[in-house]
Amino acid sequence: MKQHLWINGEAIEAKEYTDLLSPYSRKKIAKIAKANENHVVEAIYAAKEAFESSMKTMPAYKRAEILENVVELLKIERESCAEIICQEASKPMQAALVEVDRTIMTYSFAAQEARRIYGESIPMDAAPGGEERVAYTVKEPLGVIGAITPFNFPMNLVAHKVGPAIAAGNTVVLKPASQTPLSAYKIAKIFHKAGLPAGALNVVTGSGNEVGTLLTRHKDISMLTFTGSPEVGKSIREKAGLKKVTLELGSNSAVIVDKGTSLNDIIPKMVKGAFAFQGQVCISIQRIFVHEDLKDEFIQQYVDKTSKLKLGDPMNLETDVSAMISPYDADRVLKWIEEAVHNGAKLVHGGEKQGSILYPTVLVDVALDQKISCEEVFAPVVHINSFQDWDEAIDKVNDSQYGLQAGVFTNNVQNAFKATKELHVGGVMVNEIPTFRVDHMPYGGVKMSGMGREGIKYAVEEMTELKLISFKL
Repeated sequence: MKQHLWINGEAIEAKEYTDLLSPYSRKKIAKIAKANENHVVEAIYAAKEAFESSMKTMPAYKRAEILENVVELLKIERESCAEIICQEASKPMQAALVEVDRTIMTYSFAAQEARRIYGESIPMDAAPGGEERVAYTVKEPLGVIGAITPFNFPMNLVAHKVGPAIAAGNTVVLKPASQTPLSAYKIAKIFHKAGLPAGALNVVTGSGNEVGTLLTRHKDISMLTFTGSPEVGKSIREKAGLKKVTLELGSNSAVIVDKGTSLNDIIPKMVKGAFAFQGQVCISIQRIFVHEDLKDEFIQQYVDKTSKLKLGDPMNLETDVSAMISPYDADRVLKWIEEAVHNGAKLVHGGEKQGSILYPTVLVDVALDQKISCEEVFAPVVHINSFQDWDEAIDKVNDSQYGLQAGVFTNNVQNAFKATKELHVGGVMVNEIPTFRVDHMPYGGVKMSGMGREGIKYAVEEMTELKLISFKL
């Protein structure tokens, strides 16, 4: 199958195509168009024209109806969408189906938000000289949004950028991850069928460096929204100039387990939080800090539950863990594991691979300066360390260049509130794993985890600009 570019509502052939291989079988899935500079510029101009001619003045109810149509079409094509995700990302089918369901919910929220983009009245007479004036604010779309998305949620993270952009009246040029382009092209065709004007959503695949740089620097791109590595995010921020930028970057999410916590209640979700989709989730559990009174029991139960996970073909509904996104990533993580063990960590489960399937790995007593702890591992690897007092645990979580989300399990309300106040992260989940996310909540981080917030309402705020209207009576 040849997958062409999607520009101005049409499939556009490219001069070059690259083979897309299954991460699991390494068999060819499709040939994917490689955009050149002219294609990217053409997509940007198509988006600009669509903004000026239709999206800029399209009433809110119409934008909402288009998004509602997308929701209905996704419901019809739920299984086929999950199969695409499964094939190109090796996401286990059960997880792929959950992603499609979340994508449906994300576009549902976008349809709702399209109808409630509110301004406010300003009491001008609150200041001397403001008498006999009426003023209010409106929120207007920015224009063309450049969206760059990762491989790990190839439909739902696209939805978190495209959904609020369309809801707010913007147009989009989307550059999906090279390993997962088919999901993005599928969504573009669904939007076209749902009634979105030609040019309002364009999809261009190709070199991340080339396409991303063009989107970052082009004068007709009003905002960039990016999910990916801190290195690329920092480069985008430096090159973007005065463009608005939202960045969702790296993480090494941590959980604190206080004494007195019922392990039977939390172990299953903590195993899932670490190993779902091979740990290739921005808020996957990477670091666990357990009170020393619970350490031995926690490790025993955690390893026992981990050992029951089923590895194999992502198309099998019973599979829990399948192939890493690339052989390179599997090899990289093995080196990090070996380095940690060499420097004193204890390997209690996993630490090997079969093909590109990296066995779920559990390490104990890892020094916090090891890559497996302080860098984003983005793999099915977790480490368990102990602590003596609550302040020590909070300090250990904060001892990180990242700050996306953290989880806290405790029956002590004072400890819970102390953690919510002192953990330097974008979100604190009390009595929940940091991997928890529902698609309308504000989502984003601090430090090297990024800037700005996603979650439809909050993304709409990022993708609009405030205008003040004032009348002298």
